[in-house]
Amino acid sequence: MSAPAVSHAPSGTAPGRSVAAWWQALPLATVFALFFLIPLALVLMVSFWDYNQYEMLPAFSFKNYVSVFEGCLSGDEMCVTFKTYLSTFKFCLLVWFLTLVIGFAVSYFLAFHVRSSGMQVVLFVLCTIPFWTSNVIRMIAWVPLLGRNGLVNSALVGVGAVDQPVEWLLFSNFSVVLAFVHLFTTFMIVPIFNSMMRIDRSLLEAAADSGATAWQTLWNVIVPLCRTGIIIGSIFVITIVMGDFVTIGVMGGQQIASVGKIIQVQTSYLQFPLAAANAVILLALVLMIIWALTRLVDIRKEL
Repeated sequence: MSAPAVSHAPSGTAPGRSVAAWWQALPLATVFALFFLIPLALVLMVSFWDYNQYEMLPAFSFKNYVSVFEGCLSGDEMCVTFKTYLSTFKFCLLVWFLTLVIGFAVSYFLAFHVRSSGMQVVLFVLCTIPFWTSNVIRMIAWVPLLGRNGLVNSALVGVGAVDQPVEWLLFSNFSVVLAFVHLFTTFMIVPIFNSMMRIDRSLLEAAADSGATAWQTLWNVIVPLCRTGIIIGSIFVITIVMGDFVTIGVMGGQQIASVGKIIQVQTSYLQFPLAAANAVILLALVLMIIWALTRLVDIRKEL
């Protein structure tokens, strides 16, 4: 007599498992909806409203988007909007390049030249010290250094390098880029350092045994394995610089335009629908940049 067949339960999710997962995700989903999705939807809605000097008028209209690009489609001279975005992209590109070079160099030194893990932690914490103070305080600290009568100009005049104080050290494009690099280099160091610490050191030994030079090992082994950290750091820096208006206002002496500065000025004049339209356009451009960067590497797979 044959043994009775034993039925096996189909493999899959246990009853109630999916419900429990939804309950676990509910608090974070609620916070995400309240503080991101709903405000974003409100900004998008207000961008289609009309306004006057006293109030916003709920009405569906493309007036604000037309005003943003007014004069851009006619004439030979570049309109104010395009000039502002070009200036913003210029700062973004310069800051991204400088922070990438400095961040990669610092991360490489910490990961491959500092042998003691304790010393790595100490030096890494030193890189985060700027976060212990306000961004505004760190920016204002440059004023007595770079001002017309500041320490740098006094030293240059004292040693005879220049006859008169250098004007472009402060309230200029140079001071804006310098402040950006000072403020946001840490955002590039942290993810790149994390990627470098995960590199298998046997790969470097194999490259050296194969006769690769230090530069060949750096370019063909270390850089490809740090792509994830580079992309994450780039996303951090680009998104912050694109929307910044405080740094440009303080270090540019309120004389340099940027998209974030225009939005801030429009809100100060109670032109909220127009500011919302500019914010939506800026958000769309930033999302396209992030999408392009994430196409270079699958961040979710490599984290």
